[in-house]
Amino acid sequence: MLRTDDGVRIDAAHTPPVHPGDGGGGEGGAGVGIVVAHGFTGSWRERTARRIVHVLSGYGGVVAFDFRGHGRSSGESTVGDLEILDVAAAVRHARVVGYDRIAVVGFSMGAAVALRHAALHRGVDAVVAVSGPARWYYRGTKPMRQVHWAIEQPVGRLAARMAKRTRIARGRWDPIPMPPHEAAGLVSPAPLLVVHGDSDTFFPLEHAHQLYDGAREPKELWIEPGYGHAESAATPELIHRIGKWITTNLS
Repeated sequence: MLRTDDGVRIDAAHTPPVHPGDGGGGEGGAGVGIVVAHGFTGSWRERTARRIVHVLSGYGGVVAFDFRGHGRSSGESTVGDLEILDVAAAVRHARVVGYDRIAVVGFSMGAAVALRHAALHRGVDAVVAVSGPARWYYRGTKPMRQVHWAIEQPVGRLAARMAKRTRIARGRWDPIPMPPHEAAGLVSPAPLLVVHGDSDTFFPLEHAHQLYDGAREPKELWIEPGYGHAESAATPELIHRIGKWITTNLS
């Protein structure tokens, strides 16, 4: 269990690198640490997330965690606002374990949080934003209208709690957090990789282009043919490529 600066307990797990001599580091040793930030209603304990951690552990040690209000973490989800403190706790733990180069890989909501954390807290060496939104309050697709129903309506919040063990805070953001496309512009000099599928049913490709256009060099944009949304659609091949990008940029 990790603890955030505002006192929330975060359920997390550290997976040492499979090949410590090949860029991993591991317990007490310098090397690459990869923090994985899941999407809304997700969990590091889900099978899809564990598969991603397994692949990435071939490229560095991995710290995976549940955002506040998700799974076994305490607190309530603020859907991308205070979650930057959760990422900060995971990055801090990766440093304590001994990794001296840290990449954060975020999926969907986790991508937005990874960008905001890198922009506001600094202290990371690379960011990968997968299937992330470029701006808040997007309702242009049916899945996102369903997400807003779950966030804004009492019956929706109850459904999220019962079906996905996700506890969502009531009320509106005040103030509204920095939008992800603006945060992308503050990630540099850390390299940024934006990954998005052309079959994403939540956020169309315009979000990926807005993130990329808002960022400064060094940056890359991968538009993946046939790729859907976030962790559930990510193939091992794509995660291997992300792992290679991380080690290449942090070597």
